[in-house]
Amino acid sequence: MSAAGGTKAIVAALAANVGIAASKFAAFLLTGSASMLAESIHSVADSANQGLLLLGGRRARRPATDRHQLGFGRERYFWSFVVALVLFTLGGVFALFEGLEKLRHPHEVESIAVAIGVLVLSLGLEGLSLRTAVRESRPAKEGESWWSFIRTSRSPELPVVLLEDSGAVAGLGIALVAVTLSAVTGNEDFDAYGTITIGVLLLVIAVVLMVEMKGLLIGEAARPAEEAAIRSALVAPSTILSVIHLRTQHLGPDDVLVAAKVEVAAGMHMAEVAAAINEAEVAVRGAVPSARLIFIEPDLRGPGDEAGE
Repeated sequence: MSAAGGTKAIVAALAANVGIAASKFAAFLLTGSASMLAESIHSVADSANQGLLLLGGRRARRPATDRHQLGFGRERYFWSFVVALVLFTLGGVFALFEGLEKLRHPHEVESIAVAIGVLVLSLGLEGLSLRTAVRESRPAKEGESWWSFIRTSRSPELPVVLLEDSGAVAGLGIALVAVTLSAVTGNEDFDAYGTITIGVLLLVIAVVLMVEMKGLLIGEAARPAEEAAIRSALVAPSTILSVIHLRTQHLGPDDVLVAAKVEVAAGMHMAEVAAAINEAEVAVRGAVPSARLIFIEPDLRGPGDEAGE
């Protein structure tokens, strides 16, 4: 995924959510709908989240320092994890609280036409934002299912925006149904149940994001196709016989650490070994451009060294 593609999706989502949040709050003040208030807070949370994603992307570009010698690429994972926490607390928990309060203290939803109009408008804007996220994600998706892309992507922004926008569209649909049922039946409980459903939806999305971002923060290996390309590149020099050990880890979405132990022929001179390692590094970077830090240790294969381990 290109950084530009992720930024474009984030900016599109931010622009949509700021406008939507303002219109929803206005509709809430006119209608008193708990579902509308829950959706308003949801849009505020989403707007804050897009701001945090942009902040993470900017901070991750800082150069390495003596204290942080491997750079700041994981800042993008950290701020994406914060996004999940914001969505969980400010979005999901608040919506659940409002829904339960509405069940305890019901009040009639007013100005139904205004509420429905704002929800339909918001659905259109969120749909455009989701379409942008889908379009920007397709090149990185590479034939995977959407769920697999969200689970395996090493770039956090697009999966986060995809889940947020999908949740927003679903939440708006729920709110529209809840408000309409409350108006048609005169039963305010439908509005409360809609709010609770939106809260549960946001909590589920937040938990999925937290689990995925936790894995990236801890450190995940390069994807299998990239590891296979790295293995092939390491033995590109004819003087490197095999890969004894290979370990990879994402220091950021576009920054992979490669540590390898390779088998060289017995009796090679130091200059020949150094030349082989330099050639292998060039081959690895050519095969996987995100492999920024490469450490290669030459060795002779021992009895306990199994190929590919």
